Amino acid sequence: MKAAYIAIMAAAGVVVAGQAHADEALAKAKNCMTCHAVDKKLVGPSYKDVAAKYKADKSAVATLAAKIKAGGKGNWGQIPMPPNNVTEDEAKKLATWVMATK
Repeated sequence: MKAAYIAIMAAAGVVVAGQAHADEALAKAKNCMTCHAVDKKLVGPSYKDVAAKYKADKSAVATLAAKIKAGGKGNWGQIPMPPNNVTEDEAKKLATWVMATK
């Protein structure tokens, strides 16, 4: 029983790691990484800084998904973030990935 539990948990870890890698690939494919990096400010804030700012916000994924899709300004300085050509599902995946960065 213990061996089966360990095998299931290990498989779940592979799935989660694969999903994180896939969402980083989506961020690269949608050119998010042109202005953002995981751990340092480029044109826009780092994903770690975004996750830290919104960590107590229960609606963070929805809020960030809307900002990813529609763009925004004034939250991180004077440079606005343009709207992005992403679907609702892609925006939600990206926002979920950003919130998972530590």
